[in-house]
Amino acid sequence: MPYAAPLADMRLVLDAVGGLDADAAEVADAVLDEAAKFAENELAPLNRVGDEIGSVLENGVVRTPPGFREAYRKFVDGGWNGLTCEPEIGGQGLPLALALPLTEMWNSACMGWALCPLLNSGAVELLKTHGSAELKARYLEKLVCGEWPGTMNLTEPQAGSDLGALRTRAVPAQDAHWGEHYRISGQKIFITYGDHDFSDNIVHMVLARLPDAPPGSRGISLFLVPKFLPDGDGKPGARNDIRTLRLEEKLGIHASPTCVLAYGEDGGAIGWRIGEPHRGLEAMFTMMNTERLLVGVQGVAIAERAYQGALAYARTRVQGQPAGAPRGDTPLPIAHHPDVRRMLLSMRAQTEAMRALAYAAAAAIDAGARGDSRAQRRAELLIPVVKAWCSDKGIEIASTGVQVHGGMGYIEETGAAQHYRDARIAAIYEGTNGIQAADLVGRKLARDRGEAARVLFAEIAAGLSDLAGELAPLRQPLADGLAALETATAYLLEAEPAIAAAGAAPYLNLFGTVTAGYLLARVALAADRTGHPLAAAKRATSHFFAEHELARAAGLLPAIQGGSTIVGFDPDQL
Repeated sequence: MPYAAPLADMRLVLDAVGGLDADAAEVADAVLDEAAKFAENELAPLNRVGDEIGSVLENGVVRTPPGFREAYRKFVDGGWNGLTCEPEIGGQGLPLALALPLTEMWNSACMGWALCPLLNSGAVELLKTHGSAELKARYLEKLVCGEWPGTMNLTEPQAGSDLGALRTRAVPAQDAHWGEHYRISGQKIFITYGDHDFSDNIVHMVLARLPDAPPGSRGISLFLVPKFLPDGDGKPGARNDIRTLRLEEKLGIHASPTCVLAYGEDGGAIGWRIGEPHRGLEAMFTMMNTERLLVGVQGVAIAERAYQGALAYARTRVQGQPAGAPRGDTPLPIAHHPDVRRMLLSMRAQTEAMRALAYAAAAAIDAGARGDSRAQRRAELLIPVVKAWCSDKGIEIASTGVQVHGGMGYIEETGAAQHYRDARIAAIYEGTNGIQAADLVGRKLARDRGEAARVLFAEIAAGLSDLAGELAPLRQPLADGLAALETATAYLLEAEPAIAAAGAAPYLNLFGTVTAGYLLARVALAADRTGHPLAAAKRATSHFFAEHELARAAGLLPAIQGGSTIVGFDPDQL
């Protein structure tokens, strides 16, 4: 099915919760319009072919599907990659909140293609924050414009989420040509776009251990290791000692080459340390936190694409007589069936709530970058929620899209199955959603005893009084959900660590549902106050979300407080 960027909704959400300043608001429409053309005309047609053909490894060379390389060149030439970076390093200085809808568009149009610039965004932030002046001078502008995209090299066969178990080695070296550098040896798996034909170089961000490294995560250092070593003119020179052993066969995102990389088969790949020795994981979290926000947006993106496909099918597929419909000669499409309408409304309401949550988090990051410490704490609190809640919802909504299609949803030709397959990875990578829940409870709540959360809760409570008229029915479901969230927060802050960890996942679900429900109501309120053309639709989706999602939120409280059942159960009896 074709893709149409939901520009009106994106713009409304940006106005309501995006925190754009006057300059950014002035250019927003032009940026969004041009991005939509690129997503719809250049990327969306690649989605099906990318899934069917996928990337392949031939004689040591990775080849992406037809059209992918050409689309990436247009992307770079169009200046899309560095929108949020400072002009002095080749960017355009736009706020993250305005760039986030573009990430959504790229991933809705073709998630398998969009993973390359998504990873590169995090590499830019990492090098910008932690790189030496020399490394920045050599690589940063290339990363910013996208000419040399970056990757994240964490996982190893024996070290998945437990990065403290990684074994890749980095041995200090020095010679007349390269000066001080390191020789990297080891193997990395699950490296997204670890090799490809988009560009003439790739910049790998690699975690490894120095010879004197202490055990565990405190002994990890970070290195920049290019696919091709620079020559005297700053152009790609000799091939570094990096080889692609194979491409992983995956459930979805077939177009994205997920690589097994071998470093140092011929003596050691040449790399340069980023940041302090043994503090590489701390530096890498700069990249990971960027990626976690963007992965949450992938959940929004795939949900939007699945919804559009399901809606188009439901408007044309005729099957049976809808309950309550008048008898007549003209058959009605399945969108008139109450249960199909329920599914479509569920998909739309949840997608709009996810979008509001993700854009609000981006606005908090923008404000934090301007020196607002409270906004920075809000952003840090919301990032695990955006990543986990939105990616979980993306899977759920893509599954509902298959259901709307019925039997045809299980057939590949409709595209519904691809959305479901592609969505599934987002709950796993960049830290599984269980890890995000543990981070929310064990770190974000614990570090300030819930103060940042209470500030958010107070804001939600104060905003309930603004919901009047047709939006007044939203107050009670929000108030009930908020009360459950406050109770759950107080409970987890006092619980034993294992008990708190056992309740973390349902707590994150509750947190996301209440916060996103409140933000969706704010968007509906803004639409009402301005007489926006989407006002009636926003009231409908806000009411649906309140009745079908928020109304069940308080029911998560027993699961949050029931950690003793989990902790007390003998794993050997599972």
